[in-house]
Amino acid sequence: MKEIIRTTDAPAPIGPYNQAIKVNGTLYVSGNVGFVPGTGKLIEGSVADEAHQVMKNLGAVLKAAGMTYAHIVKTSIFLKDMNDFAEVNGVYGSYFETDFPARETVQVARLPADVNVEISVIAVE
Repeated sequence: MKEIIRTTDAPAPIGPYNQAIKVNGTLYVSGNVGFVPGTGKLIEGSVADEAHQVMKNLGAVLKAAGMTYAHIVKTSIFLKDMNDFAEVNGVYGSYFETDFPARETVQVARLPADVNVEISVIAVE
């Protein structure tokens, strides 16, 4: 049985999808970008600011599902420019204390709303 996870503490979906779906203790979190919740606007600033907002948005969805960053087992990071890897990687790493998740990071031609970074995660209870 699947459970739809929704929170107003993270940006609302901009298409036909949910923020997250929980099935048998596994949480599948949709890709998040650096939109500020409730505004529909991208956070202003550097790619690091954008990455922090993405991680905060992911944290809000995790919290709504009764989880934390420590529950993440798999991450997918999509970058507009691989030259931003070190900066985004530094921000991303600061949200974990130990036992980092499995991960891939890829450069893509374009992301929704022309953002610089999008991250999706899978977490388990």
